[in-house]
Amino acid sequence: MKRLVYIFLLFSIGNSTIAQSQLDSIQKLDEVILSDVKLKRYASGYKIRTLGDSILEKNSLSLTDLLRYNSNIYFKENGYGMVSSPSFRGTNASQTAVIWNGININSQLNGQVDFNTINTSNYDAVEIRSGGGSVQYGSGAIGGSVHLSNDLSFTKHTNHTVRMRYGSFDTKLANYGLSTGSEHWSVNFGIAYVNSENDYKYLGTDKINNNGQYDNLSINLNAGYLLNDHHVLKLYHQSFAGDRNFSGTLVAPSKSKYEDTNYRSMLEWDYFQRQYTSKVKVAHLLEEFKYFENKDAEHFSFGRVQSFIGNHNLNIKLTEAIDLRTIIEFAKYTGNGDNFASPNRDEFSATALWRHELSERLIYGLNIRKDFTSDFQSPFVFSVDGEYRFNESYAVKINGSKNFRVPTFNDLYWSPGGNLDLLPESSYQVDLGQEFSSKFIDLKFNAYYINTKDMIQWVPDKTGLFRPQNINKVKTYGSEVELFLKYTIGSHHLNMNSGYSYTVSKNDASAKQLIYVPLHKFNVNLSYSFKVVELFYQHQFNGEVNIIGGQLEKYDVGKLGLSYNYKIAKNVHSILQFNINNLYNTTYENVALRPMPNRNYQLQLTLKF
Repeated sequence: MKRLVYIFLLFSIGNSTIAQSQLDSIQKLDEVILSDVKLKRYASGYKIRTLGDSILEKNSLSLTDLLRYNSNIYFKENGYGMVSSPSFRGTNASQTAVIWNGININSQLNGQVDFNTINTSNYDAVEIRSGGGSVQYGSGAIGGSVHLSNDLSFTKHTNHTVRMRYGSFDTKLANYGLSTGSEHWSVNFGIAYVNSENDYKYLGTDKINNNGQYDNLSINLNAGYLLNDHHVLKLYHQSFAGDRNFSGTLVAPSKSKYEDTNYRSMLEWDYFQRQYTSKVKVAHLLEEFKYFENKDAEHFSFGRVQSFIGNHNLNIKLTEAIDLRTIIEFAKYTGNGDNFASPNRDEFSATALWRHELSERLIYGLNIRKDFTSDFQSPFVFSVDGEYRFNESYAVKINGSKNFRVPTFNDLYWSPGGNLDLLPESSYQVDLGQEFSSKFIDLKFNAYYINTKDMIQWVPDKTGLFRPQNINKVKTYGSEVELFLKYTIGSHHLNMNSGYSYTVSKNDASAKQLIYVPLHKFNVNLSYSFKVVELFYQHQFNGEVNIIGGQLEKYDVGKLGLSYNYKIAKNVHSILQFNINNLYNTTYENVALRPMPNRNYQLQLTLKF
């Protein structure tokens, strides 16, 4: 199998000399602007949902706030603003990949991304890709992936955005964004600061959310320079510094505190030729934390991991209908911490992506990947996908893949409890989708099946010590429906987008639904606008979920908003927005014994000039 991969890669590189046709203008423009072209170019058979500016503005605090109302992802949130872990299509948090401008940023410590550490204010788009994606994005992309994108616009422009928000529990947000450029260069800059006392009431009790204060600072800087018609240099940087207390539960108070920082930098060099495009990326990621069991004491536990990543993408247009992309990546991970000493890992991966447009109606893709890792054996993975468009209104999409997740540093080296004999998780999945579209209505329906083996779970051994083991086989299947409506009469605009998911995720040994996986989940977003006024309503329903020793009750939560758009001056546009969160004052929990906020209010002012 190794020989097959190498032959495929050598074949692709060698054939670049015989490719006859140049990239069309649209594809070349995408290559210049986007760092993650393969998200759409090599995913014809996948469902992808893009959340743009208008949706981001309504939910501009954290990635959790954005996706809880605009996706089928369920979040296990340890109280508002605390650690937030996703469950995507019945998988766990470490089986959902988060992709930052084309780079997988899941933690090397626990395999996850805390979605409350991602502020969406400084991103141009957030995209949700459903289905296995390990061939393109590596470890963890089993249930799906969430993509954070910064666009670079090479046009003459200068745009400023200032956003200020104040709300209940003394919650404050300040955000500034700048986008400027010319035909030869482009710069984006964004800074966002959030601070909250977060002392909401626990409904039905006389308690409040003690020790829940948090604040964080996010900075994004992205720049690009067109050296000439064939060369582009791009720089991406994102910093996050968070300081939050960990609130207690209904039965146990807490005095703990957590400080975490994340720095991500990437330099990219793109080269364009008539037949091919070459991208070279060099990235450095740093994740670091300090955990204080007692915030008033000086003692803390510490952890740190640095990641150095080198990546080369070569896209070859073999014919007008056939594209081939090869990806070679090397990564070096080094860590040190109080509970896992000084682990390190080297990884090398080789990937080939094939896209063939057989006709205007039929497109298919074939993709393979092999990883070589210094501390264990990684599986060979593959994916196939295709789309057949019967007409402009109806299309069928299908994809199937083998995916994987590697053991993390915590899984292998945590002391006490790490297990050096762990195997990577592997899964097979298939997804069938249908899409209907018309002038006013878009409808998507997907059915999927995931079979996962060697799942890693921390379970107690004979001494009672929790240790990670490859013990579970899990079968997950379900269906998803998404409906989008858009209707305009004169100055009246009506929009609706909604989603429903039915998810069965069972452990083979127990035949029971996994914990924190709702069987039913539904969300809807309604908006009505007339000239400068917009009224919107968001609603989410979560069915009951299993927990250890019982169940959490189902709940309905609503959010109501009103915005007023007006011009202060000729080139100054403003949006004043008022939100009521938890409109029905619902008592609910995403994690057992950790209540979420009561009814609360937010006032936001956005200036664009």
